[in-house]
Amino acid sequence: MTDRLDRQIDFLKETDKLKSILRASRLIDGSRFENSAEHSWHIMLYALVLADQAGPDVQIDRVLRMLLIHDIVEIDAGDAPIHGQVDHAAMAVKEAAAADRLFGLLPPDQADDFLMLWREFEAAESPDALYAKAIDRMPSPIMNMANGGGSWTEYNVTMDQLDARVGTPINKGAPGLWAWLRPRIIDWFSARAS
Repeated sequence: MTDRLDRQIDFLKETDKLKSILRASRLIDGSRFENSAEHSWHIMLYALVLADQAGPDVQIDRVLRMLLIHDIVEIDAGDAPIHGQVDHAAMAVKEAAAADRLFGLLPPDQADDFLMLWREFEAAESPDALYAKAIDRMPSPIMNMANGGGSWTEYNVTMDQLDARVGTPINKGAPGLWAWLRPRIIDWFSARAS
């Protein structure tokens, strides 16, 4: 019992580092960059509040668990901005190694469970993972439109890039959300072009 609890507490202490991983997205008020722990909490809230946009086979409790742990790998691998120049193959290798190390801190049953959920999220094939991926893409566009462009301005993002990198996953997992969001993004870009 003591060894199990020691391992769980060691994992929890290690995951505190997620609070120090800064993302490319600025807060809505533009005051600072969001950290990965805040992102994980906020997308869980998005998933819960927008649960009526999930497909009928989606289990929100599993989605929340996926979203809670999906970015823990950033402790070792760092953040890979969606619009940044990232070697995705190299990042996938780094993230897999991070998942093995970080979840490996847990007792074996929990390590296996967390690793399975993380891999399911990354594969984005199950209804739960597709919805989780869709939700993971929602906050940044909303934040960028509210804060004057944020990472879109920094990375010179185009509508075509947003359709591919944001629209595709949202449309696969929660098409109603993309139907709501896309016209607002188009309006934002149009207003900036005027």
